[in-house]
Amino acid sequence: MTSTSTPPGLARFNDLEERAALAALHEACASTAWARRLLAARPYATPEALYAASDAAMAELGTADLEEAMAGHPPIGRPRPGDPTSAREQAGMAGAAEELRAEMLELNLAYQEKFGHVFLICATGRTGEQMRDAVKERSGNSPEQEREIVRTELGKINRIRLARLVEEDA
Repeated sequence: MTSTSTPPGLARFNDLEERAALAALHEACASTAWARRLLAARPYATPEALYAASDAAMAELGTADLEEAMAGHPPIGRPRPGDPTSAREQAGMAGAAEELRAEMLELNLAYQEKFGHVFLICATGRTGEQMRDAVKERSGNSPEQEREIVRTELGKINRIRLARLVEEDA
């Protein structure tokens, strides 16, 4: 039972039937292991407790779980058609010049060739130029360095998406 001081969106999440809660979590992060860990720790007293559980679950993900989480993210500059979340998060690329969009496509492909997965960055609030500069900089990383950066970026994305989930009024 959730307390009356629990924000309405969080109370609603706490009270969701398991399958619906799992689906909501899967919208935030494609990792089944991450979602199951968060589901198992319900109910959450505060949004901060949910975010802390998310961070802890992200830290425990193995390579296959991270790959599953990354697979849920489209390349920067190419949000999935009909996916308002990726379009909103990648808004910094939406108005980018065609030259920058083409450069980003090339950089994404080179990154994916090197690391075996999409370039993943918390794009919220970043400009197209900032994302381009980040992929250029990170392309020089070792696979091990990049895996930990991706884990951190996924954690940031998950926090933003969870905040949207639990702060919704309806």
